[in-house]
Amino acid sequence: MRVIRKYANRRLYDTEQSRYVTLEDLRGLILEQVPFRVEDAKSGEDLTRTILLSIIIEQEQADGDSEVFSNDLLAQFIRVYDMAQPLPLARYLEQGTRLMMEQQQRMQDRWQQAMRHSPMELMRELAEENMRFWQNTITQAGKDEADKNEADKNEAGEEDEQKEASDDKKR
Repeated sequence: MRVIRKYANRRLYDTEQSRYVTLEDLRGLILEQVPFRVEDAKSGEDLTRTILLSIIIEQEQADGDSEVFSNDLLAQFIRVYDMAQPLPLARYLEQGTRLMMEQQQRMQDRWQQAMRHSPMELMRELAEENMRFWQNTITQAGKDEADKNEADKNEAGEEDEQKEASDDKKR
């Protein structure tokens, strides 16, 4: 994994290429699917997430026509952080984005073969795939919630048994 060091002067140094890089250079690594880690030069702290967010902010500000995050969506993200039990949003976003990227690639691949298949058939296949994906995701979320509830019940039952045992000892 390529290591990028971030110095106090905010400069980023690519240890593999022995040169300073910009956020745009790191964006290029992402597009080329080159794994990297950004770390603080002094402490070694992992700063990758912060740098990735900076790249997104820079990209959002660069071209107003291609905004991904609307003000409404960003406000909703902020509300999720304030929930008593936050939603497993990261997993859904990751899976949904992965599905969207895979479908985009398939669409491009299939578009080249459009003469053999009708566009309606292609759209039907994508709709079915979307339906299967979300059914599986919702089913998994339900199982996760049921497992959590069962664990909570078991824990509460153990506490009751301990309390009864303690009461019996007192008598």
